[in-house]
Amino acid sequence: MTSPVYLFDLASRQAQWLAARQSTISGNIANANTPGYRARDIEPFADVLDKTKLAMVATNGGHIGLDAARPEGTKVKKAETWDTVYSKNSVSLEQELIKAGEIDRQHSLNTSIVKAFHRMLMSSVRTA
Repeated sequence: MTSPVYLFDLASRQAQWLAARQSTISGNIANANTPGYRARDIEPFADVLDKTKLAMVATNGGHIGLDAARPEGTKVKKAETWDTVYSKNSVSLEQELIKAGEIDRQHSLNTSIVKAFHRMLMSSVRTA
């Protein structure tokens, strides 16, 4: 018996996260000239994914296990903004546009992976 595949669920969650982040970045850009406005961002998807408690499991003795001695990654703090304008606004349009470009690339990657997985799944169903 095969176990369920959660790739589509994971991709859907990332797409929802990307939509929320794009909305937040758009709000920052819309308020770029609002005096005193502080730029916002949402929690990184890696942190959201870490909270799901998905664990790698060796289902076969031949699978490579996790190395307990391997050091864990550390979180790097980002600078809040690149510059502060005279209106005491913390929105940097350049920084927000870079974030929007990152979101676009992540969405394209997500879509490409889902398409490839779907093609692979359909190919396996047709041959079975």
